Amino acid sequence: MTMTLLSRDWRSIEAELDADGVSVLPGLLAPGRCDALAALYDGAGESAFRSTVVMARHGFGSGEYKYFAYPLPEGLESLRSALYTSLVPTANRWSAALGSAQRFPESHADYLQRCHAAGQTRATPLLLRYGPGDYNCLHQDLYGDHVFPLQVVVLLSAPGCDFDGGEFVLVEQRPRRQSRAIVVPLAKGDAAVFAVSQRPVQGARGAYRVILRHGVSRIRRGTRTTLGLIFHDAA
Repeated sequence: MTMTLLSRDWRSIEAELDADGVSVLPGLLAPGRCDALAALYDGAGESAFRSTVVMARHGFGSGEYKYFAYPLPEGLESLRSALYTSLVPTANRWSAALGSAQRFPESHADYLQRCHAAGQTRATPLLLRYGPGDYNCLHQDLYGDHVFPLQVVVLLSAPGCDFDGGEFVLVEQRPRRQSRAIVVPLAKGDAAVFAVSQRPVQGARGAYRVILRHGVSRIRRGTRTTLGLIFHDAA
């Protein structure tokens, strides 16, 4: 990581997550690290992945992604755990605001034990590959009863150089209001932290629940590769 997570302004990040359900971490990964991760898509061998999904076959959009198998590639487990540790205070605060009794442990290893005890044992970090004309429909990454409320995506390709189009998009649905779209500009190595499926918003009568979905707009040219880090495992 080009900038340690501890040195980032997490108070500002939390404020952005509270306001919009998304915050950008500029330069989370160095360009060389991005290239090395992107190269795994074709070069790591099938044993590195537990599943390959061709999106068009399932109505998810157009493009392809691969879920890593355990053990994760070098550095990914530590990155995932460090991000979890930084995000767990927000996750617990959101859970309390929404009236849930669920609280998330400080350690990601402890949280994964909870997931695995419930039958959610399959790794969820993934690489996504989009080519010309590909896109990702709006969706939520829910894989079982245990859901950590925040996730991270890291752009491994350079907009305007490796690809055009392919904007990361969030759509927020508030009760009795029209939906709001948020386009999140990312540079190579930038990460977006965002709500998996819902978040609290403070209203005149206290917090209420807002539903979010995310996706990727159509790629106009080139190849776009991203790393997805989801903190709960899949059933």
